[in-house]
Amino acid sequence: MLAKTLSATVLGVEAHPIQVEVDLSVGLSNFTIVGLPDGTIKESRERITAAITNSGFSFPVRRITVNLAPAEIRKVGSGFDLPIAASILGAWDIFPAAKLDQYLLVGELSLEGRLRPVRGVLPIALAAKRQGVQGLMLPRENELEAAVVQGLSLYPVETLEDVVAFMKDEWTPETRAVDPHALFNHSRIMSEDLQDVKGQEQAKRALEIAAAGNHHLLMIGPPGSGKTMLARRMATILPEFTFDEALETTQIHSIAGLLGSQQPLVTQRPFRSPHHTISQAGLVGGGSIPQPGEISLAHNGVLFLDELPEYPRNVLELLRQPLEERKLVISRAAMALEFPCGFLLVCAMNPCPCGYLGDAGRRCKCGPIMVQRYRARISGPLLDRIDLQVDVPAAPFDKLTDERRGESSAAMRERVQAARERQTHRFRKSPTRHNGMMSPKEIETYAKPSPEALETLRKATERLLLSARAHTRILKVARTIADLANAPDIELPFIAEAIQYRKLDRGAEPQTR
Repeated sequence: MLAKTLSATVLGVEAHPIQVEVDLSVGLSNFTIVGLPDGTIKESRERITAAITNSGFSFPVRRITVNLAPAEIRKVGSGFDLPIAASILGAWDIFPAAKLDQYLLVGELSLEGRLRPVRGVLPIALAAKRQGVQGLMLPRENELEAAVVQGLSLYPVETLEDVVAFMKDEWTPETRAVDPHALFNHSRIMSEDLQDVKGQEQAKRALEIAAAGNHHLLMIGPPGSGKTMLARRMATILPEFTFDEALETTQIHSIAGLLGSQQPLVTQRPFRSPHHTISQAGLVGGGSIPQPGEISLAHNGVLFLDELPEYPRNVLELLRQPLEERKLVISRAAMALEFPCGFLLVCAMNPCPCGYLGDAGRRCKCGPIMVQRYRARISGPLLDRIDLQVDVPAAPFDKLTDERRGESSAAMRERVQAARERQTHRFRKSPTRHNGMMSPKEIETYAKPSPEALETLRKATERLLLSARAHTRILKVARTIADLANAPDIELPFIAEAIQYRKLDRGAEPQTR
C-alpha cells in the first residue's frame, strides 16, 4: 500500500518541494524514514504515532517506510509531521490516498493530534504556487502568513481529524479573506521622527546623504550625545518601503520564526541592533543547517552596531563581503546557501576609551597610545567600506531647551526619494540600484569630478593616506550630494563635503586635549 503527497523544506531563503512517499508492507512492525532527514524529522516517528492513535485512528501494525525525495537534498524542520501522518492514513485506506496528490501539506503535530505552527511558511507558500498544486494545507496559526501569497488556495486545519474529514469530503475549512496590499498600507506607521533630536544638524545631514545613496555611516561622539537616537530614526528617512521589498524581507523573518500569528507581513523597514557580545553565526548566519543572521534580518533596512570597537574583531571582519556584495554565501560540506543582506550599516563609537576626547565639557583621561589602540580595534579595510564618518558632539544646553522643532523625517525623506529616483533613472540599464553600488566603470562615467574638485581630492588623498577604496567612496558620496542638490556634475563643494566624512581613515592622527 503506497501513498504520496507533496511538502517542502526550507534551505537558505528558498523552499524546495519534497515528495513524501509512504509504503506499508507486511512484516515486522517498523517505522523508518529515509532521504537525509535531520534530527527533528527522525523524532517525528514518536509524535506521529501518538497523534494518529490519540486522534481515534488505528495505527497500522506494518513495516512503514517513509521516503523523502529527492534523496540528495537535506530535509529540515518539524513541518513534515503532517504530510507523513496523512500519507500513512491514506496508505492505510482511512481516506482515498489519491487526494493527497492534489495538495502540498506542512505542519507540526502535537501528541494529541493538534497542528502547531511552523517556520518558513511564506517561502513554502511561494513554492506551492510555483508547483501549481490545488492548495496548501497548513496549521491555522500560519494562515495569515501564507495568505500574503495571492492566487494560492489555503486549507487551514487545527487537528489531524480535520485533515481526514477534509480528505473524505466531509468538511471544508473556513478561510479568512486577506488583502496583503491593504494590510501593508494600513500597518505602515512611523512612531519616531528626527524632529525629536535636538541640534546635531551635521549628523542629520550625514544621515540624509547615507539614506539617499545607501552609504554606510559611522557616528563618533561622547556618551549621551544622541548617536543611538539618531540611528533609530534612520529608517524613517529611507525611501518608501515597497510591497516587493516587504515580501522579500518577510520571507527572511518567516524562516527565522520572527512572525507572529497576527503579524503576517513586515510593513516597516527592519532595524536590527545586536549586542556587542554576538557570535559570528549570530551576526552573519550559520549553523550545521545555515540560518539567517542579523545582517540578513536587516535586509532592506538598517543594521545598527553600537559601541563598534567593543565587538570582537573577528566578528566585524565578517562584514567585509556583505558590505560590498549585499549577499552572503555560507558553504558547508553538503550545501552552499546564499542569504541576501542588502542592509544599510550605521555604527556608533566613542572617540576614545573614556568617551570624552574633544569634549568641551569634560576632560579626556586617555593618552595618545590608548586612543590609537582603541581605534585600532576597527581594521582599516572595514573603515574603508564605511563611506561616512561623522562627529556627533554633545549638544549644548541651549539646543536641548530650544522649543523649536527641527526638520521632520517626512521632509527629509522627500529629498531622499527624489535623489533615489534620479539614481534609478541613471542606472535604468544596469543592475546597480543606487550610488553606493556603483562599479568602477560607472564611477568614471557618472562621478567624474571637475578639475578643481579633482585637485582637492588629490591633496586629500596624499595628506590622509587614503586607500584606493576610500578614494572611490568619496566619489560615490560626492555623486549622492550632487543628486540631493539636483546638480549634474561633481563640483568642488560636493567633493569637499564628501572628504570631511573620512575622519578615521588610516593615517589620520587622533587629537588629544
